[in-house]
Amino acid sequence: MIQRIALLGVGLIGGSLGLAWKRNRPDLHITGFDAPDVLDRASMLGIVDEKAATARNAVMGADLVVLAAPIGANLRLLEEAGPHVRPGALITDVSSVKKPLMEHARLFVEPENLFVGGHPMAGAEHSGVEHADALLFENATYVLCPPEDEPDREALGELIRLIEATGARVLLLDAGRHDRIAAVVSHLPQLLAVALMNQTAEEQAHDEAFLHLAAGGFRDMTRIASSPFRLWRDILLANEGAILDALGRFTSLLRTLRNRLIEENLDALEDAFERARTLRETIPRDTKGFLHPLADVYVYVEDQPGALFGITRALFNAEISIKDIELLKIREGTGGTFRLGFTDETAAEAAREALERAGYRAHRL
Repeated sequence: MIQRIALLGVGLIGGSLGLAWKRNRPDLHITGFDAPDVLDRASMLGIVDEKAATARNAVMGADLVVLAAPIGANLRLLEEAGPHVRPGALITDVSSVKKPLMEHARLFVEPENLFVGGHPMAGAEHSGVEHADALLFENATYVLCPPEDEPDREALGELIRLIEATGARVLLLDAGRHDRIAAVVSHLPQLLAVALMNQTAEEQAHDEAFLHLAAGGFRDMTRIASSPFRLWRDILLANEGAILDALGRFTSLLRTLRNRLIEENLDALEDAFERARTLRETIPRDTKGFLHPLADVYVYVEDQPGALFGITRALFNAEISIKDIELLKIREGTGGTFRLGFTDETAAEAAREALERAGYRAHRL
């Protein structure tokens, strides 16, 4: 049974994992490795029990090692710490591209240790350990990629139970399959949002009315263009092949739509619209995925009478209208999480502030 965990990287994701595990498994002993000031904050927040000066020191005696830094740093940490992990221990990571980590693990992880790639589908508007949240993974999809050869089922099961203790839903995928999917539903949309904004910038230079009309669907589609390049540099390089394939197929689909429009083939265009609409409606709304909802607020409430009434009253007093509401997860005797949908970003942010003023734990993705 996993009792000692080494967190190599104690930022938003690593810190939130630590908080979630401490909340559900207070018996766990967590050793953190990061910059000294980060570790000091993590210790004050109760995330880590012990601070390590080196990655090598952090992993000694650990039952589970979690590489919770950006992908480039995780590759280096694997080289530095992998050979020093005790025999029989588990190693996992939180990177959004899996094949490079899996291949690297074959070089730097001893045969008696199991490396399982991991990718939690959760995030927040702000980074850093100070924004760590024990509820960040509630109802989130958490992908685990075991090695291609038959893994240690008992050890894998122990890791799955530990991940599920955070409130996440575990999905087992082959690393290559994960990266192909991520290229289409996460990495390609990021590049498309960047391209749309850059095209609009060129048009805006000649006609200042462009951005005044850039609302609604355009804002929804380009929201992720605000993501800084430093977060994407290593991802784009690590998943280059799959991203290039996705860009190629998308370019072909755009060309087909262009040709149907030139031909004024409205029946074919209608078929494309209908297919897109039908598939869009099948996307699960009760899980956080690769792409996060635009104007949702997540609220944790205790399992007690009147919990929902308190939420709606706080929003009524703030004159904020709820457009959609959904109970994502409830644990009898402890509490659950509501997803509240609002018309736009402004309303969602106002709702979050109103709920926090009323004493609720509310966050946005």
